[in-house]
Formats: sequence, C-alpha cells, structure tokens
Amino acid sequence: MTDITPLRATSEKRQSVRALRLGRRLRLTGLEAADINQAEAITTSPLILRLGGGGIAALLPYGTVVLIGVSPGEEEALLQKLGGRVESRLDAPVIVASEISIGTSEGISGDIITVRDLSPARLVAVADALAKNVALAFEEEEVRNVLEALEPIASDLASSGQLPWKRRRMLRTVGHALLTHHRLLERVEVEERPELLPNDGETGRLHDRLAEAYHFKKRAKALSRKLDAVEVMMTALTELIDAQRGIRLETMIVLLIMLEISVYLYDLFLRPG
Repeated sequence: MTDITPLRATSEKRQSVRALRLGRRLRLTGLEAADINQAEAITTSPLILRLGGGGIAALLPYGTVVLIGVSPGEEEALLQKLGGRVESRLDAPVIVASEISIGTSEGISGDIITVRDLSPARLVAVADALAKNVALAFEEEEVRNVLEALEPIASDLASSGQLPWKRRRMLRTVGHALLTHHRLLERVEVEERPELLPNDGETGRLHDRLAEAYHFKKRAKALSRKLDAVEVMMTALTELIDAQRGIRLETMIVLLIMLEISVYLYDLFLRPG
C-alpha cells in the first residue's frame, strides 16, 4: 500500500458514494494512473485513484468501481476510459448509492458510513465493503430472475405431471439458468478481508462493522442455498427433457415400424392383381 498523507475531507461533511457493478471482470493489468486524466494513485492493490476533481475512484478486478465524491461528469469520463476493459459488460450497471461522513466514531447508520478520515487503509476498507455489497446485490438479482423463470415450469410439472408443450421456450429458460449458474460460480469471496488490511486495529474493525451491517455472511449463505436449488432444478429438468426426447424417439420408431407393417400387409393381401 502506498504510504501517503490521509486525504482531507471536502468542505461538506458528507460526500456521495456510488458502487457500480459494470460487468463480470475489470481488466486492470497495465492500467496506470496516468491513463486517467489528472489522476493520482493512492494505492495500487487495490487500485485507488484520486481524480483531478478531488474525488476518489477504487477499481476492483471483479467488474466493480467505487466512487467517493465524484461528480457526474467525472464519473462519465472515467467509465468511458474503462469501457474497453470491462469483460461481459452488463446491459445496465448495478448501482448502490450511499454517503460517507467524517466523524469521531466509525461505523454505519442507514446509508451513511462514518470514518475518522480518508486514509488509504480506510479507503481500502470502505471500497472493499461497498464493492462486495453491490456484487452481492447483482448476484442476488441474477438468482432471483432465474428462480422466477423456472417457477412456472416447476408449477406446471407439479400440477399436471408433464413438461410444458412450449419446448423452445423451456429450453431457452434452462439455457439462461445454466449460463447464470456458470457465471456465478466465480462469485466474489465476500467473507474475506482485503489482504492489505491488518488483522486487527481500527481499519480491520471498520471493515468488520461494514461486513456485519451489510450481512455478508448471511447473504452469502442464502445465495449458496439458492444456487444449490437452481442446480437441482436444472438437473431434474434436463433429465426430464432427455427422457421426453427418448420417449418421442421411441414413439416415432414404433410408428415407422407400424407403417412398414401396414404397407407390407397391404401389398400382401389388398393390392389388386
């Protein structure tokens, strides 16, 4: 971590904070502070920049950017600079907004995070927690959408004992579920502290408070259970689809045999002359 003087707060007691999940990954290899207009590196791992307007931008490799006190114009310029480095870009970024305040006691109340100063260590703690929070929000929404898509198929199967007749739509749903499940296998390890945080001390306790306030452990466990449920449902559906395909194939073979027998009997007994 770069050893620099803690950043001073602006004249305002509170600054806006925005955590944006842009895509699956953010390629930071080879990116220098000089590549961003008038930016200065505060730390390099994770990469935290002080922008020309005085705001802070933390760039996380799992497709997330955390902005503190950054104006809309400077945010737009930064995102344009990073555009080519985002892998599997989302159609629309997932955004979680909050505020940061400078105070004597550290912690979080509602959407307001209070820190004693914006030192590099505290920036790492805050940026890491906010990035993991928005990553979890993205993953929870993805799983929710998959479960909602699979629910009608499961309901039809439970009520009628048969798969829906709209086979193409069902296959698209299963395919989307498979892609989402695969994408979430590379989930963010939300229960781990950043490597550069001390195991104890004020910044470590700050990170622990934020992790507890955002319910990282509880949400991660709930997400794992839901992903397990999705996997079970997909396995069952693919097996049923394979069985249904096998039954249809067997039926077609039987029909073809019956047709051949009918033609043979017609030629043998009914055809004139």
